Amino acid sequence: MTRLTQTLLTAGLMLTATAASAHPGHGQGGFTSGLLHPMLGLDHLMAMAAIGFWSMRQSGWMKRGTPLFMIGGMFLGAGLAFAGLNIPGVETGIALSVMLAGVLIATLAKLPAAVGGSLVATFMIFHGYAHGAEMPAGSHFMAYMAGFGIPTLAIAFAGRGLGALLMKTDNRVSQAVGAALAATGAFLVS
Repeated sequence: MTRLTQTLLTAGLMLTATAASAHPGHGQGGFTSGLLHPMLGLDHLMAMAAIGFWSMRQSGWMKRGTPLFMIGGMFLGAGLAFAGLNIPGVETGIALSVMLAGVLIATLAKLPAAVGGSLVATFMIFHGYAHGAEMPAGSHFMAYMAGFGIPTLAIAFAGRGLGALLMKTDNRVSQAVGAALAATGAFLVS
C-alpha cells in the first residue's frame, strides 16, 4: 500500500467518527475509556489532526514542539476538570479550535513558536477539559490520562503525515483542506 493510500485511508476513517459535542457512555474503565474517548468525537479528531497537519509548515522548534504543546494542554485541561474547576464555553472552544486550525492551514500561516505553541496549548486545554469532565466514575485518573494521551498523539502524527504529504503538492490542495476544516468548525460553533 502506498503512503498516499495509507494517508487517505487514515483520513477517511477519521472522518467517519461519530459527532462529538460531549460523548459520554464509554465506561470501559480508566485506560480503555481514555483510549476510546478521542476517537469518538469528530471535532476532537479534526482539531488534533489539523493541528498536526498545520505544524508541518512551521519552523523547526514549532514543528517539533507541537505534539508537546498538544499533550501538555490536554493534560492541563483534564487536570482542571478533575480538580472540579469550571471552564465556561468548552464546546465552543473545541469548535473554535477546529475553525482556527482550518484558517491557519488555508492561509499557510507560519507563527512564531511562542505564539503558535500558546495557541495550540490553549485550545487543547478545552479538549483536555472535555476529556477530564467525561471521565467515567471510578476510573483511575492517571490511567485515563495515559489512555487519551496515546490516541491524541497518534491522531496528531497522522495529521502530520498528511501535512508532510500535501506539502509535496500544490499549495491549493492544503488550502482547500484548511477551508473545509474552517467551514466545519464554523458550523460546529453555530
